[in-house]
Amino acid sequence: MYRIVKKQTLNNAVQLMEIHAPFVARKCEPGQFIIIRVDEDGERVPLTIADYDREKETVTIIYQVVGYSTDLLSKKKEGDYVQDFVGPLGQPAVLERKENKVIGVAGGVGAAPLYPQLRKLAALGTKVEVIIGGKSAEYVLLADQFKDFCENVYIATDDGSLGTKGFVTTVLQDLLDRGEVYDECIAIGPLIMMKNVVKVTQPRGLHTMVSLNPIMIDGTGMCGGCRVTIGGETKFACVDGPDFDGFKVDFDECMRRQGLFKEEEHKCRIGRG
Repeated sequence: MYRIVKKQTLNNAVQLMEIHAPFVARKCEPGQFIIIRVDEDGERVPLTIADYDREKETVTIIYQVVGYSTDLLSKKKEGDYVQDFVGPLGQPAVLERKENKVIGVAGGVGAAPLYPQLRKLAALGTKVEVIIGGKSAEYVLLADQFKDFCENVYIATDDGSLGTKGFVTTVLQDLLDRGEVYDECIAIGPLIMMKNVVKVTQPRGLHTMVSLNPIMIDGTGMCGGCRVTIGGETKFACVDGPDFDGFKVDFDECMRRQGLFKEEEHKCRIGRG
């Protein structure tokens, strides 16, 4: 059992939890993820690691309440316990000091896994900037936290309630058109967002890493549910990723596979008696 040390509501759909998980906190690195199970009858939910504190032995997760299991998790309080908290899983992000700058691009809850990656790059001496996108101001996550180490924090909202009105790609295109030079782009968010980021960066030859979140069950490569096509080869996001070269990702296949079980998900009666 794993104790919830801290719980925070970030907006009406997203929550943050800090979980006491000594082994995971001791071993995890930016880019990796965990699989959580709320109770002994619960399903396995993969969530990226948003932060960790080795001294406090805690790991922070940020999740969107979208189904039965995350709704069940959202009802837990500080001091309560979750059944399982397995990890760290996946490959750590490859993060090395860059000569110029790295630009991070986050859409929605993609800000959570992007945060530790940019923070580590900043600690290595790399100048970092970030573009954070959301439907409206309340859905822009971790902007104040990014300001602690980012040279610039740019914001884009669909409705224009904060920052630039438009998409993160609108801001990214503008920065590149103005002559800003970056060594790398790290984009994390919805598949369509990451695909569109690559459409902006690839013609410029700006190396772009993306984080994939396909359907996943066991997190160890055995089920095959998370297979993706990278540069014409089959990879498994849970053991080979979740980070991949965005220029090599077959985004259209990823999006088709992600939507394969939409009808079944709507019919699912887990937790409905």
